[in-house]
This record gives sequence, structure tokens and C-alpha cells, in this order.
Amino acid sequence: MLTDPVADMITRIRNAVRNRSDEVTMPYSGMRKNLAEVLQREGYVQKSVVGGEGAKRTLTVHLKYGPLGEQVIQRIQRISSPGCRFYRGVDEIPRVLGGLGIVVISTSKGLLSDREARAKRLGGELVCKVW
Repeated sequence: MLTDPVADMITRIRNAVRNRSDEVTMPYSGMRKNLAEVLQREGYVQKSVVGGEGAKRTLTVHLKYGPLGEQVIQRIQRISSPGCRFYRGVDEIPRVLGGLGIVVISTSKGLLSDREARAKRLGGELVCKVW
């Protein structure tokens, strides 16, 4: 059993990007699916597909690369962990590289990017940052 499935997902994506893989497969969870949807909305991955049934469900994330094969995800880093959570109000949400990257935030309305959270005036737990 994993103690931090989000950190596991982030590590799998980081390793797949480093290896120039087209896709990465991992066990399914709702939090992972929502994180993949945020990354897709922000243009960091192509799509995410849920496969299998019941306890054997998997989540496959199809990674995205530039026209010359350059990495779209340069870095992806976990912020909160199960032992140390970071919560911020809407006015305290950090900007990554002056707005070139995103921070994924767990809010009362689900997982949102920092731009979406600011537009909806929501704060929450800082999950990870991507650039």
C-alpha cells in the first residue's frame, strides 16, 4: 500500500518524461485522475485514459512533447506531503516562473490550477507545481 499515491504519480510522470516515453500507466485513484485532468486542461499532457475494471483499474497518461521532441513538462514537484501539508489562501497562492508554470491546488471545488483557483477566489492545499 502506498502512503502517498500523488507523489508516486508525480515520480512516474517525471521518470517517463526523462525516458521520453509516450505514456505512463499507474494504478487508478480519483485523486490521480483529477490531477491528470488538470494537467490536460493546462496543456501538459495529451489525455488520460482509465482502463480495467474494479480493483484492477489503471490510469494511463499520454505525455506531450513539442514539435521538435522537447519536453512540455520540464519539472514536476510535490509540495504538500502526508506529513507536512501546505495551505494557502487565494491571495497567497504562489506563481511559478512568473506565471509560466502552474500550481495544482486541492480546493473545496476539487483540484484546480492556480489560475482557475484565483478566478474562482478559492484557496486550499498546494499539491504540486509544474513547469
